[in-house]
Amino acid sequence: MSVRDRYIIRGGLAGRERLRVLARAMHPTTAALFDRIGIAPGMRCLDVGCGGGDVTCELARRAAPAGRAVGIDMDGAKLAIAREEARADARLAVEYREGDVLTSEMAPEYDVVYVRFLLTHMADPEAAAARIAAALRPGGVLIVEDIDFTGSFCHPANAAYDRYVELYTRAAWARGVDPNIGPRLPQLLVAAGCERVGVNVVQPAGMTPEGHEGDVKLVTALTLENIADSAIAADLTTREEIDGLVAELYRLAYDTTTVLAFPRIVQTWGRRAAS
Repeated sequence: MSVRDRYIIRGGLAGRERLRVLARAMHPTTAALFDRIGIAPGMRCLDVGCGGGDVTCELARRAAPAGRAVGIDMDGAKLAIAREEARADARLAVEYREGDVLTSEMAPEYDVVYVRFLLTHMADPEAAAARIAAALRPGGVLIVEDIDFTGSFCHPANAAYDRYVELYTRAAWARGVDPNIGPRLPQLLVAAGCERVGVNVVQPAGMTPEGHEGDVKLVTALTLENIADSAIAADLTTREEIDGLVAELYRLAYDTTTVLAFPRIVQTWGRRAAS
């Protein structure tokens, strides 16, 4: 089974629109991580599994004016949208390449390599992490963010939310990938040859249906919509059940008394040896 076949979330235009909301919801915690690492002007950055390119553009902004950012993804439809959007800001030195992380050539030329929500979709995340780390220059930093669905929560408790967590988890397991990979990340970086490995845990949550918290709350319903085909194909659910669950999750997203949270997110970083 290829990486594309193991990926349980819908691609293309529908997937891009979900990623747009996800990027807004994740921006504060990812930006704080970049501040902590110290992504500076002049750096060469690589965003692996870049999706719609939201983080690629953020890396390019931080690396400007002399630096640049490259995004690589296997979804050509998302990349076409990303290229069009990047043209709107001529100040950004951004390039997008279509390719599979397991087969694409990645020379050791980057100061920063960033990976978000990709290793969770890999049948062999150890091999993928080692391959990604090989794109670093000596002294370069690998930054990874990924999920741990065991940390998901909704308050007050809700049966539709619990079923969503179950369906996501089981759909991932059905394709041989790990929806709870987050706590494994530090050791994956060590095994990939990284040194000075650090770790942090964040978890976006929201109660108000407006602004940033509103985006956080919407991601749950959008994600279920985008994994529906995978869950149905694995005989885990039916279209009728999905429709009912999605409707209830959208209701929760706009309910001002309900707190919805992302899965727990583990942030990990480490550097390639300087020599």
